[in-house]
Amino acid sequence: MIATHSVRKIVVLGTGGTIAGQSALLSDNIGYVAAQVGIEALMSSIPGLAEHVKAYELVFEQVAQVDSKDMDEAVWGRLAQRTAHALAQPDVQGVVITHGTDTIEETAFFLQSVLPANKPVVLTCAMRPASALSPDGPQNLLDALSLVMDVQGRGVLVVCAGVVHAADHVQKIHTYRLDAFSSGEAGPLGWVEEGRVRWSGAPISRPRPLWDVSALPAVGAWPQVEIVMNHAGSTGAVVQALVQAGVRGLVAAGTGNGTLSQPLTAALQQAMASGVRVLRTTRCLQGPVISPPRSVADAPVTDSIAVAQGLSPVKARIALQLALMGLPPAP
Repeated sequence: MIATHSVRKIVVLGTGGTIAGQSALLSDNIGYVAAQVGIEALMSSIPGLAEHVKAYELVFEQVAQVDSKDMDEAVWGRLAQRTAHALAQPDVQGVVITHGTDTIEETAFFLQSVLPANKPVVLTCAMRPASALSPDGPQNLLDALSLVMDVQGRGVLVVCAGVVHAADHVQKIHTYRLDAFSSGEAGPLGWVEEGRVRWSGAPISRPRPLWDVSALPAVGAWPQVEIVMNHAGSTGAVVQALVQAGVRGLVAAGTGNGTLSQPLTAALQQAMASGVRVLRTTRCLQGPVISPPRSVADAPVTDSIAVAQGLSPVKARIALQLALMGLPPAP
């Protein structure tokens, strides 16, 4: 689109994913190859796009072109820096990011942790490839643009199938259906209906970022943090192998209320004694880990492992990784 200085801009950053996927068959919504269509071509194929954003100029940038199962810290670093650069421009209304569904909740939480919350950053995705007979990507993109243009939009949000989610709470909960995401007990922030946003309640103050995006280290300096899961027959073998491999942090996805088997607990305590940081959360889709009130003498050994407050295992991993970097707090 032709640049016009008097028109506000919306920056659209592409990272690949199913929304940019292609298949040889229109009826194939599973056997496609993700991350094939460039962001400008993807956007230009949306019917009614120009009318939808007629008051804005769209600026496109291909930050990455990956299947989101392969999302990594290298892409996160570039994406955070490019998003921060766009948000710092006075004529930019906000940013839309196209992403794969598999790890969109992780990218959203990471970006919320390092980006300013004064403008909207909206991630969207698709469960069907761009080549599908009835793709869901175009509507999701229009909904993302509607969110950016809404006066109440702030901070990092995710929209899919017309439902608006907070980065803190969004989780992918279904393998196939178009409405594949949930915000659990917190519920959605709102809905996009015919280009208008209906918020679920009063305007919500988005969380301030914890860390300064400008201080992110080079990818090779990001500490290794892994997730281990408690399950029937769980041992400490995986923990021991990860510690030997040089892991700096571990997130234990416990059963139920963050419970861990005795062998796994013992291995995690040994890891902590060797300098590895450990957080405990739950593999349950809903509910935080709640520590019961009791005296120190009565507390189970598991309670000696710090709890990731209300975070899923994958988001707790990101929080611990950022904490281990020793970044300065956000300004």
